[in-house]
Amino acid sequence: MKLFKNQWSNIIFIVVILAMIIPQTRKPIQIFVNKLISFAPSVNDEEDREKIANYNWVLEDSREKRVEFEEFKNEVVILNFWATWCPPCIAEMPSFQELYEDYGEKVTFLFVSSEHHETTDGFMKRKRFSLPSYKMLTKAPEPMIGKTLPTTYVIAKDGSIVVDKVGAADWNSDSFRKTLDKLLAE
Repeated sequence: MKLFKNQWSNIIFIVVILAMIIPQTRKPIQIFVNKLISFAPSVNDEEDREKIANYNWVLEDSREKRVEFEEFKNEVVILNFWATWCPPCIAEMPSFQELYEDYGEKVTFLFVSSEHHETTDGFMKRKRFSLPSYKMLTKAPEPMIGKTLPTTYVIAKDGSIVVDKVGAADWNSDSFRKTLDKLLAE
């Protein structure tokens, strides 16, 4: 009987390994695991918050309209560097969508990708997301250079970076909503 149990555990282990090797199953598994391990992002202590060096940054929206980052000065901004091929990015998108539905009129959401607009627009349509997607035309200001995907910054009205999160998070959590409400009240 014990020998039979060991065989089942070996079979399950082999199936999991094969599922991670096969490209068609690897991405959905990675997305699922990232959703499972995502927690609310932590807020930087006030004394540790960096400020945006400058607002000289040019983006392009999905209609290929030039957008100056300067327009968002004195606003609460959620800035997310992402890609359509990135499993952690995809895992956190549903929580961003829920947050966007409630805060889209109060907070500026910027989802920045280096991919072509056709790629990001197609992804958003397939997934039924209405998140505003942008492409960088110039380099992001210091210290907001997202080298790892996803990287998300939450910027207060005074330009200080309240959250700088690398990796997936649950952006629709009660604790993060309280953080946003506090930032909007300032």
